[in-house]
Amino acid sequence: MPTAIAIETICRRNAADALHDKLFRGVLRVCALLVLAALLGAALSTLWGGREVLFGDGWHFLTSAQWNPVENRYGAWAPIYGTLVTSCIAILIAVPLSFGIALFLTEIAPLWLRTPVATAIELLAAIPSIIYGMWGLFVFVPFMANHIDPLLDSSLGRLPLVGALFRGPPLGLGLLTAGIVLAIMIVPFISSVMREVFQTVPARLKESAYALGSTTWEVVWDIILPYTRQAVIGGIFLGLGRALGETMAVTFVLGNAYDFSTSLLMPGTSISSSIANEFNEAVGLHRSALIALGFLLFVVTFVVLLIARWMLRSLKRKEGNA
Repeated sequence: MPTAIAIETICRRNAADALHDKLFRGVLRVCALLVLAALLGAALSTLWGGREVLFGDGWHFLTSAQWNPVENRYGAWAPIYGTLVTSCIAILIAVPLSFGIALFLTEIAPLWLRTPVATAIELLAAIPSIIYGMWGLFVFVPFMANHIDPLLDSSLGRLPLVGALFRGPPLGLGLLTAGIVLAIMIVPFISSVMREVFQTVPARLKESAYALGSTTWEVVWDIILPYTRQAVIGGIFLGLGRALGETMAVTFVLGNAYDFSTSLLMPGTSISSSIANEFNEAVGLHRSALIALGFLLFVVTFVVLLIARWMLRSLKRKEGNA
């Protein structure tokens, strides 16, 4: 008799557990579908809002650098170019710096120094972007105009081929300044990811390499990076996505000029800064053009994430073949 009661109790418990698991899976499915619905809704809303320009001008909107609200002529090439260039500059600066910070905190720094430095770097991520913009405008822009821009123009600006990138008046405002400010902003994100994944490397692997006579650089290059490269690439693209969508800090230091120039010292514009500067006063076709820019920013970010997923999947496939 007690055995029958125990069996009945177990059956009831199993049925309740199965019901709870089913409800839990349903809740998770709804959460995932809500994210997809929000993503799809944002894409479709921006596509619909910019339909007059996207479907009316077509490829001319993507390839033209002219932006004239008075004559209702709009081209997205200058904002797209500014967004991509500033983000690339930020990644080129932030990735080596973040790698050095993460390596220092995990392999070189003494234990008493690791926590304060890591906390200080992570606090940079908590600073509002408008504070970065104000610091960039009032402190960094004058420094660039008085010291860095003249030096680049007089040295690198005279070189063939690459010289065109560093010629221009010492304005301080420009693509290079915006890229450096963006690099400072995304360093906490990339370095935090790198530091966390570097700490997941088993200590026995590193100790074995050191025991065989490997240097710190050899341990990093042959042990740590192969073990964590998927997460490192994911962290880099996370920082890139942050740089692509940054608005206020870029608006302060970019110069907000629609004139297309190959020089990194000249003012430019980006998709997010264009929207922030003009959306409040835009009407009609002008507003449609700005919403179309928002759709293009959505597409660019989506393509970047797709590239990241493709790279990670390729790395997994190569590891599997190996």
